[in-house]
Amino acid sequence: MIASLRGVVTERRAVGDAAVELVLDVGGVGYRLVVAPRTATGLQLGHEACLAVHTHVRESAITLYGFTSAEERTAFELLLGAHGVGPGLALAILSIHDPAELAQVIANGNVDALKLVPGVGQKTAARLLLELQARFDYLSADGVVGAGTDQSNRPPSVTSEVGEALAQLGYAPDEVRTAIRALPDEGSIEELLRLALQSLAPRR
Repeated sequence: MIASLRGVVTERRAVGDAAVELVLDVGGVGYRLVVAPRTATGLQLGHEACLAVHTHVRESAITLYGFTSAEERTAFELLLGAHGVGPGLALAILSIHDPAELAQVIANGNVDALKLVPGVGQKTAARLLLELQARFDYLSADGVVGAGTDQSNRPPSVTSEVGEALAQLGYAPDEVRTAIRALPDEGSIEELLRLALQSLAPRR
């Protein structure tokens, strides 16, 4: 797996509104990479660049995504772990929020900040926040999103579904987060949702 590439930028072209395709010449071999527009602005044709790389493998293609730092690549990979987030949406999010900003958005449950991303509405933003908070709920010293510290044995998918159901019922992200953290480690989605609603009822 390719972790990073250093070479000369020989080609660049926009791919939609949230991505730029580059060709990086590394020792005579041209690697085609997709990067966010904010990454591309710091790269010039004919100049050397060093990019952290994520290799995305699908049945029909292998695509390399380039980033200015390992932290940005990590944030991209964490976003891919959320249900319904593909490389295009992950790149679009990082085009609006750098890793430190994204960490703050997730920690604060800032739905409006995620809605700044083209194509992300209220429901999608709320769902994304719940999923990301369930999986990656702390900030490292430098403000980068890290792996979750939740000590429960609940699968992330169960936490996500309970959280999404609560969000659809109109509960705010901070209410949902508090209710989920109070749930037992085991139980079906239906049982955990009922317990969450019971804990939230006195608040309303």
